[in-house]
Amino acid sequence: MTPTLPVLFVPHGAPTFALRPGAAGAALVTMAHSLPRPRAIVIISAHWDTVTPTVGFADRPDTIHDFWGFPEVLYTLRYPATGCREAAQQVVTAIEAAGLPVQPDPQRGLDHGAWVPLRMMFPDADIPVIPLSIQSQGGPEAAYRLGQALAPLVAQGFLVIASGNITHNLRDFQKAGRNGGQTPAYVREFTDWMADRLTARDLAGLLDYRRQAPGAVQAHPTDEHLLPLYVALGAAGDPAEVQRFHAGIDDYVLAMDAYAFLPHA
Repeated sequence: MTPTLPVLFVPHGAPTFALRPGAAGAALVTMAHSLPRPRAIVIISAHWDTVTPTVGFADRPDTIHDFWGFPEVLYTLRYPATGCREAAQQVVTAIEAAGLPVQPDPQRGLDHGAWVPLRMMFPDADIPVIPLSIQSQGGPEAAYRLGQALAPLVAQGFLVIASGNITHNLRDFQKAGRNGGQTPAYVREFTDWMADRLTARDLAGLLDYRRQAPGAVQAHPTDEHLLPLYVALGAAGDPAEVQRFHAGIDDYVLAMDAYAFLPHA
């Protein structure tokens, strides 16, 4: 019997999350320890954005340090993941079967949206990792459809991990880094709205979040960091049991909420 795996939405925070994992990091570790061993991990990061869904086929995906101006020690960190061409081809086949365009990338590595949480959750790097891109120009609807294409893989023992943040305003993050201060009201308002709508399984409202959610444009001036959540929703199917296994705020403005979506058998 193939074990039933949840679909995960996890935060990757600022790159310094790798050095200061705190409560959010502990929650990710606890979740990882609770899981059966997956066949492979499909990781969807907000930091790999392409026009066409793209699947990484690298045998040894590099650790990409796609950030600037952070402590030097961060640039020494590595995640020695292995890929799996067979598993990557299964991802391509699933996306094709859903009628979506898809292309391979033979060299793509793991950006910090991927390796930071993976390094915490699976430090032994002994499970094949398959990166999959998002398409920000398609918005939540396209992300949800991409997730739906992955649903058959979940039933086959693949662990789908979508990595982003429930709130992500880079300007406010930089301002808080310079001046400190209080958490803006929109951070909690938006985070609470998302939790409520996810619990209610209000897909229509979630897809229309930019019009319906309080503080949506402040929480996400651009929405690439929220789109992985919609990939996770699509992959889990409807209905799915929703578990918010961490809630918290880092650096004043980054909501670090983490969700598990357990598909119904």
